Amino acid sequence: MLSIKYIRENVDLVKKAIDAKNIEFDLDKLLSDDENRRGIIQKVESLKSERNVINKKIALKEDVEKNIDLMREISKEIKSLDGELNELMKIINNDLLYIPNTIHESVPIGKDESHNEIIKEWGVKPEFDFDIKGHLELCEIHRLVDFKSASKISGSAFPLYTDVGAKYERSLINFMLDIHINEHNYKEVMPPFIVSSSSPYTTGNLPKFKEDMYYIEIDDMYCIPTAEVPVTNIHANEVLNESDLPKKYVAYSACFRREAGSYGKDTKGLLRLHQFNKVELVQFVKPEDAYSTLEVLLSDAERILQKLNLHYRIVCLASGDLSFSAAKCYDIEVWSPFEQKYLEVSSCSNFESFQARRGNMKYRRNADNKLDFINTLNGSGLATPRLLVCLLETYQNKDGSITIPDILSSYLNISKIQSK
Repeated sequence: MLSIKYIRENVDLVKKAIDAKNIEFDLDKLLSDDENRRGIIQKVESLKSERNVINKKIALKEDVEKNIDLMREISKEIKSLDGELNELMKIINNDLLYIPNTIHESVPIGKDESHNEIIKEWGVKPEFDFDIKGHLELCEIHRLVDFKSASKISGSAFPLYTDVGAKYERSLINFMLDIHINEHNYKEVMPPFIVSSSSPYTTGNLPKFKEDMYYIEIDDMYCIPTAEVPVTNIHANEVLNESDLPKKYVAYSACFRREAGSYGKDTKGLLRLHQFNKVELVQFVKPEDAYSTLEVLLSDAERILQKLNLHYRIVCLASGDLSFSAAKCYDIEVWSPFEQKYLEVSSCSNFESFQARRGNMKYRRNADNKLDFINTLNGSGLATPRLLVCLLETYQNKDGSITIPDILSSYLNISKIQSK
């Protein structure tokens, strides 16, 4: 969340973020409300000062009756203005929740994903000397995912992994956790998958994106759309020491998304789901370390794909494709041989102090003992559904079998998925 003071002092920067992120928000009204707020505060302070003078006159027995009446009138006016101020503050504080984070100067400006910048490509697109199959057909042939039964159980866009498919999914999760814990030095946590309403407010999912979340009305709780939500809130309303930073967490979670805005998008098979698995990376750092940490976080996520020898690219998201809370974000996209396009498997974002302000997360500086807001970052390390799509399609063989990447074979205890 941006403070009203910051907004007032950086109006052009905030307007740029609102426009560039395609957010509808009346900033002029907020600034007008803030001006009224400050005017009321000044008037109240002036009246309180006047009341103090009158109090002294009463104490000195000067026109006691007249001054008592005058003091009552002033106190009545102060009470009325305080009520007006409280109502205005409610409006301002609510409006602040709908203002997006500002945009880092390195972010390309553009209204949508067509303006994203390709930063890097790794590996080469696989070539085949036979007609390849898509992941849906491969899943059916090898009985890896039972979409029909899943639909019977939960409706569309839910997977039921079966047999080797279930083992493959579990192996991917364990493999990614092992890499991030043992090679990248993240601390593993296993968070709740259902959170109180305050947690998504911290990360910026609420109130603006409530429609995209599964809500449990009777308990006023939410199914998490990503482990970012509970893990970021580990240090909500806390003050850390500078020596505590950075803090690096990795967490597996199921993710639940209504995907209310997905109509018209490619939703077949594993490409877009209401429930899916993901390994999440979250870091808490000092402000001056945030952007160098973003590059490291990106590298940590990339490493998974390099070990799996999958062709991918990195794009820097344009302003119109940037999330509400992010100041800068990289997407990692893996090549799907059958779909003939890149599929996003990770977003790595720097939120600067945006989430920390919403969640009241601070640290105490060593140099001057003053408090400052922590900077938060997160990235998928990685999401499994589209990753599995690309693994199945990339490693399929002419005889119908699917090779398991060497680094995963010890997790599955097989080197190939054979036709049944």
